Amino acid sequence: MFPDKRIEELKLALPEPIKLPPNVKLPFSWVRVRGDRAYVSGHVALNPDGSISEIKGKVGAEVSIEQGYQAARLTGLAILSSLKCELGSLDRISAWLRVFGMINVAPGFVQTPPVINGFSDLIIDVFGEDIGDHCRSAVGLAELPFNTPVEIEAEVEISPK
Repeated sequence: MFPDKRIEELKLALPEPIKLPPNVKLPFSWVRVRGDRAYVSGHVALNPDGSISEIKGKVGAEVSIEQGYQAARLTGLAILSSLKCELGSLDRISAWLRVFGMINVAPGFVQTPPVINGFSDLIIDVFGEDIGDHCRSAVGLAELPFNTPVEIEAEVEISPK
């Protein structure tokens, strides 16, 4: 499986790097490589130009499960974009290890796994079962940055350049 080629086959487009709202400064790396691991900071859904997606609000209130699924998928594309920028090629990813999905939920909303499936389905489509399979959490939170419905962080194993 060659993820860079697979993205083309699936006709997916990776967004530009995140464009934060004015006056927002975040003092950390989006991807940090140490040894054979790449640690991915929490990402949100982006538009193709890198601006934060218009999908806003709490899943189970302003945002449907289907919209949450789409937000998780867009978040996955944002993560792939950051990884490609840092690694040079997604083909260097030898295994997806851990994914932590956070969902901005309305009180009482408990259907968090189907939302984060938007991310998991994308990763398995791009990387295949062997590399794309990952451990995962899908937790509901009271709030997320910028009122986004989904934030996801991850850890991947990488091969040398």
